[in-house]
Amino acid sequence: MRKIFTILATVLITAGVYSQSPEKMSYQAVIRNSSDQLITDQGVFMQISILQGSADGTPVYVETHAVYTNANGLVSVEIGGGTISEGSFASIDWEEGPHFVKTETDPTGGTNYTIIGTSQLLSVPYALHAKTAETITGTITETDPVFNEWDKSTGISIRESQISDLQSYLTSEVDGSVTNELQALTISNDTIYLSNGGFVKLPTTETTAETDPVFSAWDKDYEDLINTPAEPDGSETNVTAGTNITITGDGTTASPYVVNEKTLTIGQSYQGGIIFWLDETGQHGLIAATSDQGDVRWYNGTHKYIGSSGDGIYAGAMNTAIIIASQMADDQTGSFAAKVCADYSVTVNGVIYGDWYLPSKYELNLLTKQKDVIDGFENATYWSSTEDYIENAWTQFSEIVRRQDVCNKFFPCNVRAIRAF
Repeated sequence: MRKIFTILATVLITAGVYSQSPEKMSYQAVIRNSSDQLITDQGVFMQISILQGSADGTPVYVETHAVYTNANGLVSVEIGGGTISEGSFASIDWEEGPHFVKTETDPTGGTNYTIIGTSQLLSVPYALHAKTAETITGTITETDPVFNEWDKSTGISIRESQISDLQSYLTSEVDGSVTNELQALTISNDTIYLSNGGFVKLPTTETTAETDPVFSAWDKDYEDLINTPAEPDGSETNVTAGTNITITGDGTTASPYVVNEKTLTIGQSYQGGIIFWLDETGQHGLIAATSDQGDVRWYNGTHKYIGSSGDGIYAGAMNTAIIIASQMADDQTGSFAAKVCADYSVTVNGVIYGDWYLPSKYELNLLTKQKDVIDGFENATYWSSTEDYIENAWTQFSEIVRRQDVCNKFFPCNVRAIRAF
């Protein structure tokens, strides 16, 4: 019989110290079963909707999350950071309230939502609503008495800022003195002119004309300009790039340059493993564990359809979460391919890397291509996280690149955990 689960949820609105609002809301939930026992260390699947108008209102935004409860039965997600099913979180009009958060949860990790709850957002997320200030337009009309004159005898200050009242003080002499009025300034060549007829001549004794391509250096001893080439050929455009800096163009304009914070290569030891794939930026990719995590079965004692059909870059992470959420109920103490990868962790320089997963079919093929630079890789059959159907999942024989085939989940095969960075 399917157990009925209850859920206790607290929505926290957070705004980080950024120049723009983060456009996310933190959501936490504690999951218990019908006996009020915590559901711990288990994968669940959640669908979160933002409703407008009422608890049965129209959803203006829908997203899903595959999460894993911790030892206290707690799950944490960021609303606005999930897989979008409908709408755009950034385009929610928080002013058109009220708004409600609807949560639908499948504690088995699938999409058969047995836990449904709706709660009202009693206050609009201030960091998001504050964005409306970006669109304020219009003018402010002066409604109180305007400024007429300045009383020097009493020292009464100007109370208004209506520019039309001050125009005469900008251009016209009022009290017989030209030293206390606001003057208009204009610049022509080396001279600054004042609207009262005065002018200021700029010094020209220490200036020199630029005669390209000669570079004029500064002689600090005489505080004067002398024509001394800074480069052997006297060229201003003779630019030398520093380490990891690429200068484009001919150097005469402010052309963009590229600075690489670090240089990464295939086969390099990095963040607890060995890099076996890099994306086009060369700064992100996939890392393999330095050794196999065992020779284990894919299933946890029961043949059934899991639904971990994802394939491609980073797809193995979602597959692993789905597999664990579905198979843990079969044997709480069982050991199977996805779980041994998720349980793996390594500490390097005080940093714990624990986000490992069973690679997808595509990721496993990329890994096999680099088997010559990956430590401890055996000539054996390795499991992927991509399911074929009820009884089979995809594997790859490492000795022959691209030799992929399905295998019964019952048979033990080698497992190598990977992680993304």
